[in-house]
Parts: sequence; structure tokens; C-alpha cells
Amino acid sequence: MAHGGRVLASEWTKIRSVRSTSWTLVTAVVVTVALGMLISGLIGHNFDDLSRQERMTFDPTLISFAGTSLGQLALIAFGILVVSNEYSTGMIRASLTAVPVRGVLMAAKLAVATALALVVGMITSFLAFFLGQAMLGEHRTDLGEPGVLRAVFGGGLYMGLIALFAMGVAWALRSPMLSFGVLIPFFFLISGILANVPATEKVGHYLPDQAGSRVMAVVDDGSKPYGPWAGLLIMVIWVAAALIAGYAVLRKRDA
Repeated sequence: MAHGGRVLASEWTKIRSVRSTSWTLVTAVVVTVALGMLISGLIGHNFDDLSRQERMTFDPTLISFAGTSLGQLALIAFGILVVSNEYSTGMIRASLTAVPVRGVLMAAKLAVATALALVVGMITSFLAFFLGQAMLGEHRTDLGEPGVLRAVFGGGLYMGLIALFAMGVAWALRSPMLSFGVLIPFFFLISGILANVPATEKVGHYLPDQAGSRVMAVVDDGSKPYGPWAGLLIMVIWVAAALIAGYAVLRKRDA
């Protein structure tokens, strides 16, 4: 137990001492909340210009999370940097020498980074909701309405899972440049295209971000063939697959 505590303390020191990881977390909060407020304010101001169909499916809770699609990129960067910084600097050799049981090393890093990502995710989600609703004015909702608290809590879980997924991929690829080159275009561009093109939308709906983001919606517009918790479960499966792949590489390949 004492040894495990020292490993956790070591991983906390590593993350805390790298300035770039701290900045990614700050960026995730600022971008997500600011963009959510901006879009909520614009929609609240121009609500009367929406079509009848748009008003019928209007989801004030989901509007608050409009900045998540961009803010999540900062958490992806956090997940990549937490893992790949050790490979790019060569520190991984020292880490493996100090903690030769690679599963213990991975578990400690996951525990510390996941706790940070979840705390930041929850803070971001609740801030985005309350400030977004303030910008919506008379069209706002509140936590007491059915499904709203689940959506806000789920938003925090979603952001934590995104960071976890990025960590698994970074372990599997072992390169910060390659990890960024794969994940950023995928989440920022490819996933949205696949989910919105008729020929590929059935596949796109089951991608990690498309499925996981369903938990942040209160109004079901019928665009996804599953509910909020099922969507989050699909995302969890993706995260588990990425972490298993990452562990397989960490276990079999030297630094």
C-alpha cells in the first residue's frame, strides 16, 4: 500500500510539474464555458427566428454544452501529454526502472489523471450549464427539470472519458505527434462528417464522441438509436478498448 502511495505521489508530481498539462485543463474550462455562453446568448436573443420544428426540439440544456465539441480537444491534449511526455523526454525509462510492474505504473497514472480530468469535467459542465442558462433568459431550464441533472452530471463524465480515451491511444501509439495527428482530426472533423453523411451515419452514431455526447441531451430528437446512458456505455466500451490496447503495447514493448 505504501509503495502504491509513493507511485501515486510520483505521478501527481509528474503531472503537476509539466506546465502544458495544467494549461490544457484551464483551456478546457474556458473554451467550453465561453463558447457555450456565446451560443446560448445568440440563440436566446434570436429564439423567435427559429423554425417551428426547431422550437419543438429545442433543448436548452444541450445548448449550454455547445462549447464541448471544441473544449474537449483540450482534454484530448491533456490525455496525450500526460502519457506521451514521458516517451518524448525519455523519462519513461526512469519510470519503468522505478516501477518495473508496468500495470502498477499505468494504473497509478490513470488514477491521478482520471481524477483530475473528472474534477475539471464536472466543474466545466456545471459552469457551462448555469452560465449558459443565464444567457438563454426566459428560455432557460433548471436542474429540477426531468433529465437535466443527469445531463449535467453526464457532461462531466463525458469530458473525463474523453481524456481517458486519449490516454489509451497515446499509450498504444507512444508518440505525441502521432497521437495528436490521429485524434485531433478524428474528433474535430472526421467523426462529425461520418455521423452526418447519410451513407455513413449508422456507423458514425457509434463513434465514442457521438455516442457519449448523447448523455448531455434532455430532449430526444430521434437522431440516435439509443438513449443517454446507452450512449455513454458505448463510449465506455471505446475507452476500455483503447486502454487495453495501450496496456498491451506498454507490456510488450520497451521504452
